[in-house]
Amino acid sequence: MDVYKRLLYLVKPHWWRLLLAMFCMSMVGMATAAIAFLIKPLLDEVFIARDLQKLHVVPSLVVLVYLLKGIFFYGQSYWMNYVGMTIVNYLRVSLYNHILTLSLGFFHRHATGVLISRITNDVNNIQEAVSTVITGFFMDVFTVIGLIFVIFYRDWKLAIFGLLVVPLALYPMIYFGRKLRALSRDNQISMAALTSIIQETFQGVRIVKAFNTEEYEGNRFAREAKRLFNVFMGTVSVRATSSPLMETLGGLCVAGIIWYGGYNVIKGNSSPGAFISFLTALLLLYEPVKRLTRMNVTIQAGIAAAERVYAILDLKPEITNREGALVLPPIRRAIELRHVTFGYEDEPVLKDINLTVKVGEVLAIVGVSGGGKTTLVNLIPRFHDVWRGSVLIDGHDVRDMTIESLRAQIAIVSQRIILFNDTVRNNIAYGSPHRSEEEIHAAARAAYAYDFIMATPRGFDTVIGERGVRLSGGERQRLAMARALLKNAPILILDEATSSLDTESELAVQKALENLMRGRTTLVIAHRLSTVRNADRIIVISDGQILEEGPHEDLMHLNGEYRRLYDLQFKLDDGLAGSGPKGNGLTAERAVPDR
Repeated sequence: MDVYKRLLYLVKPHWWRLLLAMFCMSMVGMATAAIAFLIKPLLDEVFIARDLQKLHVVPSLVVLVYLLKGIFFYGQSYWMNYVGMTIVNYLRVSLYNHILTLSLGFFHRHATGVLISRITNDVNNIQEAVSTVITGFFMDVFTVIGLIFVIFYRDWKLAIFGLLVVPLALYPMIYFGRKLRALSRDNQISMAALTSIIQETFQGVRIVKAFNTEEYEGNRFAREAKRLFNVFMGTVSVRATSSPLMETLGGLCVAGIIWYGGYNVIKGNSSPGAFISFLTALLLLYEPVKRLTRMNVTIQAGIAAAERVYAILDLKPEITNREGALVLPPIRRAIELRHVTFGYEDEPVLKDINLTVKVGEVLAIVGVSGGGKTTLVNLIPRFHDVWRGSVLIDGHDVRDMTIESLRAQIAIVSQRIILFNDTVRNNIAYGSPHRSEEEIHAAARAAYAYDFIMATPRGFDTVIGERGVRLSGGERQRLAMARALLKNAPILILDEATSSLDTESELAVQKALENLMRGRTTLVIAHRLSTVRNADRIIVISDGQILEEGPHEDLMHLNGEYRRLYDLQFKLDDGLAGSGPKGNGLTAERAVPDR
């Protein structure tokens, strides 16, 4: 019932449009009833009494009734659809915006395809339910009321007999409604799973082809499609069962009325016109009642979808501004992690970390995969909140600062570059839409991206495709760096920013990095240790703890974990270099100039 109330609450701001539409609906219902009402004078006074004057009047009234019905039908349809689509659009935008406010942990727990299904399929089901209910329900109710008035006016005894079938129809409506709601929920779950498979497969199509797993993915999709098919056929079965049942009940009712009404006409207790008018109203009554019965199917699907949508809308963001949060001033002294412990679910990833990064310092973070390097830097912009301890900037706990002012001071460039299917200009100016054209061009030049941008057919107006698919890896990296340069944040996080590039691209990216890092407090995550030899300080993280820290030379002399990783990597590089003329690009890092 809570979902019904919440959906009805969304209608409240549009009450005057709703009243206008309901007035039009009442007129449509009255016009339908008037058509049945005019049957009696048509039969008794025109065809039986042969009244020539009534022959001119009755057809004119019929034309007028149909004209008014058409006008009011347009009015109710327009205004009710306007209200319905406004509500649905509000829900879709609210859901999208709310999902964006949720923490990274939420996205780790939910597949992208499932979230896409919530915004598209689930909201579409709500749209269909709202449109059907709002545009059809009230009009059919007014029509039923008008026709019931006609049948009681013509023959109240026969009307009572005809309405006896209504309680018989209520039980199957309730029974089938419950089944359809459950099936609709299963249908939406299967559709979400199917959308997730499509999204994953299309995004990873290169891997699918490289590993010859087209058949495997096809079978996986087919299994989920079969599950969706079974749910759909279950819905069809319920609908197909409910319809003939209602038809049979209606047929029994009409047959009984024809027998009883015909008997009264033969006995002279009723005129043929009155009985035909009654029968016409009853038959006209059958269609809106049947629509109201079928409407329950759509309503149940919409309610099931609304429950899923509201389940997300009711989630509270894990990362929010505290009451009275302050604006973080520009960093002047240091970033500090004090006794920080953090993990995912119940598994700690970082354990009692203590670290200070001074303003202007370049700190490199190295270690084996899974040691907690990326997790550590993700705590600085509050992508997650620490379990214990605190993250401080100039002595201010980041949890006491507004998220907007905190993240305004941080720029991130990672190995997995995120670009949008938009122009080069808008990708560079992402998050900084009010920057001038000159500033955008200057950022592109500093990132060594200007030349390849101008070499494209439309320059800065070139659309780069989904995730920048029309650009090379090095070009995507340099656009990301231009975006970070334009943001001009004092804190810079580089997460494998030069990984997986060829020699020429890496040299260009390294030059861009030098411009990007100049004058900034920089945290660099790197697996390729030769790229961080000239960092001011290097820390080695293993199993969520800092094992070693210091400059490159000092760590090499310790003969500890850093030396082991360094030697291991260069043995691997030498082996790969000897296996072919080009190796795999790892040996090229030795040619990268020191910063």
